[in-house]
Amino acid sequence: MKLPIYQIDAFTGRLFKGNPAAVVPLTDWLDDNQLLNIAAENNLSETAFYVPAQTGEVDKDGAAFDFHLRWFTPTHEVDLCGHATLAAAHALFDGLDSANPCTSTVIRFRSRSGILTVTKEAEGLTLNFPARPAVPQPVPEEMLQALGLESVLFSGKSPRDWLLIVDNEATVANLKPNLHLLANASDAPVIVSAQGDACDFVSRFFAPRLGVDEDPVTGSAHCTLTPYWAEALDRNILSARQISARGGDLLCRLEGEQGVRVSLTGQAVTYLEGSIRY
Repeated sequence: MKLPIYQIDAFTGRLFKGNPAAVVPLTDWLDDNQLLNIAAENNLSETAFYVPAQTGEVDKDGAAFDFHLRWFTPTHEVDLCGHATLAAAHALFDGLDSANPCTSTVIRFRSRSGILTVTKEAEGLTLNFPARPAVPQPVPEEMLQALGLESVLFSGKSPRDWLLIVDNEATVANLKPNLHLLANASDAPVIVSAQGDACDFVSRFFAPRLGVDEDPVTGSAHCTLTPYWAEALDRNILSARQISARGGDLLCRLEGEQGVRVSLTGQAVTYLEGSIRY
């Protein structure tokens, strides 16, 4: 059998930048072990798999959607991934997936994090995700040692990630973490962020326990970063850059009076179209 596969650079308008994600459209779900095998073979931070919704299918809250969506790292299934969602929507909006022609400007994915919408706009594709603010919590000393930091301005824990705020962009850029020690210090991924020099804030993201030493651009991390920086800078629209080696750019918005949703806008470009034989 053959499966289509696309590799897409997300949160960038240039090839070889941003965060590469694989996208594999399916007609029906494969066995979970097979999904994980494909993600491990791709060896990217995430592979997105989607299956079209059945006619009239709704989620548990009665909301209609277009596709079921799941994400896998090379070692784990994850509950939220921004760049692979952006990549999946790009594959549909750009007509790569001819089996699922897209005539709308909005795609609704059903995921482990609820209904996620992606809207095609003039400035790029906009993801609407749940906000995941960090609750203040003391940072373990072992984590500071692994990152080579003496102290931080803020430390907190979201439902998934640690968030550490440091003094300036150079501190973030110059991090050279001991990934073995970091994996032992925390089961959870770690976001390190600071106010930016040429944008509102910058960040880096480390998840060695999930098989991702450093993720180039992490959309889901901005579900935690956006609420923090919206409060710190007292505005709801923020420019962000993840300053990994590849780098990527996002426009972030904290949505609603209660700030319970986050919108992330970015671009994407297609690198590869192919097929999987199995």
